[in-house]
Amino acid sequence: MSTAPTSGLIHDGSHVLPLRVYYEDTDAAGIVYYANWLRFLERGRTELLRSLGQQHTALREERGVNWVVRRCAIDYLKPARLDDTIEIVTSCGELRGASLDMIQHARRKEEILVRAELVVACMGEGGRPVRLPPLVRTALAQVAVSGSPRSRHIRIQPS
Repeated sequence: MSTAPTSGLIHDGSHVLPLRVYYEDTDAAGIVYYANWLRFLERGRTELLRSLGQQHTALREERGVNWVVRRCAIDYLKPARLDDTIEIVTSCGELRGASLDMIQHARRKEEILVRAELVVACMGEGGRPVRLPPLVRTALAQVAVSGSPRSRHIRIQPS
C-alpha cells in the first residue's frame, strides 16, 4: 500500500486530479464553500506541473521562476458535498511569452460542477515578468488545447 499522496495523471491531453471533499471544505449547509474551489484548482495546477516534471520548488530554486495568477474567471454550476469524490481537470490554453491561459473544471463523475479560466504569469525573483523557460513551455504543450480565448477576452465557455 502506497502512503504517498496522488499527483493525478495526464489523460486525453488534460491533467486529472482526484480529490475528496472533507468537512473542513464545507460551509454550514454542508456544501463546498465557494472560496475553497480556488484551493482545489490551485492543487490541480500544482500537480499538473509536478506530473510534467516541473515542480514549483525546483523552478523557483533553479531558475528563479514563480507563478502568479493574474486573472481568474470562475463559474459555479453545481455544489459538491461532504465526502464527494471529485476530479480537477486542468489543461493549458494559449502559451505566450511570460504568461499562459489555464483551463480547468471540477467534475463529479461526468457532471461539471465548476469551470474556470485563468491567466497565470511567470515572474522572476524581483517581481517582474520573465519568459516561460523552454523546458516548461515544451512540457505544458502536452496539455495545450487549441481555440482557447485570449487573456484580455477571457470568458467561460460552455462544454
